[in-house]
Amino acid sequence: MSGLIPQRFVEDLLDRIDLAELIGSRITLKKAGGNYKARCPFHDEKTPSFNVRPDKGFYHCFGCGAHGDAISFVREFDGLGFTDAVEELARRAGMEVPYDQSARQEMQQARTLTDALDYASRFYQSALKGQQGEFARDYLKQRGLDDSIIEQYQLGYAPGTGTALFDSASKDLQGPLVETGTVSDKYGRPRDLFRNRVMFPIRNSRGRTIAFGGRTLGDDKAKYINSPESDVFHKSREIYGLYEAKQSIRQLDRLLVVEGYMDVIALAQNGIHFAVATLGTATNQDSLSALLKQVRHLVFCFDGDQAGYRAADKALENALELLTDGLHLQFLMMPDGEDPDTLVRKEGPDAFQERINGATPLSRYLFNRQSEGLDLTLPEDRGELKARVEPLLKKMPRSTLRDAMWHEMLRLCGNNRGDWQNRRQPNGKADTANAGCRNNGLT
Repeated sequence: MSGLIPQRFVEDLLDRIDLAELIGSRITLKKAGGNYKARCPFHDEKTPSFNVRPDKGFYHCFGCGAHGDAISFVREFDGLGFTDAVEELARRAGMEVPYDQSARQEMQQARTLTDALDYASRFYQSALKGQQGEFARDYLKQRGLDDSIIEQYQLGYAPGTGTALFDSASKDLQGPLVETGTVSDKYGRPRDLFRNRVMFPIRNSRGRTIAFGGRTLGDDKAKYINSPESDVFHKSREIYGLYEAKQSIRQLDRLLVVEGYMDVIALAQNGIHFAVATLGTATNQDSLSALLKQVRHLVFCFDGDQAGYRAADKALENALELLTDGLHLQFLMMPDGEDPDTLVRKEGPDAFQERINGATPLSRYLFNRQSEGLDLTLPEDRGELKARVEPLLKKMPRSTLRDAMWHEMLRLCGNNRGDWQNRRQPNGKADTANAGCRNNGLT
């Protein structure tokens, strides 16, 4: 939608924004002559290399190369799209974005849907506090949640009657509720999708409700169900708990990626406020891209059973194509029979934080997993390891990290230095990226 906002308006907006004031509202700036300096919010560093030039209207980091104007900063720091970033800055400057008619209609439609979903969220929260929500309140109390965390994550209860939400909504909200799938008209009559369930609102970067997850309190076959996709909800791109994490920690430097809603909330209840969950059955490249727009350090936390290891392996494989120097990915596997929710309550937040701090780096996790069941004193098993690892490393873009991992593969497999010269890129061309390493005696 960026092309639907006139460039002249964008330029006028940037002229009205005080870049130092904008960035200073999010990170700590120190004056340095006519400019400002800070530790870069986009990569880990100990000495300030992030420079802000208000007179020129841009920032630049001499460490990681991050560079841009006010719109770029808001997009990267807040994880917003172009249009949302412009909207945010326009509100700050007291301006109205001059969309053309079709864009305005599209924006209005989205607001209508989120208005309906926000209404549904308030309805579920009210139901949780009422008499009919007593069993749901008892369930949440048994899970160790107090009123403040319930309020923070806006948990609610969907009554068991089939049309409670639909009947409570005004006429102008009933249609949007059907359009988002929160109310189903599959059988020719309206029926609430969520019935007798604890409700978990899924919120976007502005805190607006875009979908729900629901956990049954009965004997339904599906323990958890989610809203269907809609014009405002695309499951693979959304991250549960990200809005709440950013509200709790203004400058996130890492995210702990767990598997479920209750894991996120239980960790927050115990003071670990940087946990989030993806909404698909696996951490795919869309969700990884969304996560990496927020931070450059991810810790994947999975259950220690076979399903958990399969999920971790899938996350690793999807991450390989996105890995570049400066990204830091780790894996934390729970003890068998435990998940983050149960373990943090059993051993306490300090012990769980120590587990996070000691999580396994991606490179070590990859080689440990691929070496399972192999005896690397045997030539046959060394060949098997190479056959398993080589296709994975070829997924990675060229980087120092990939070169180091390839060197580690050759070391484990006992290969000689000639393999570096013989290695080929997926496109069939010889890989010369390591010539410098060979010349410096690093390989």
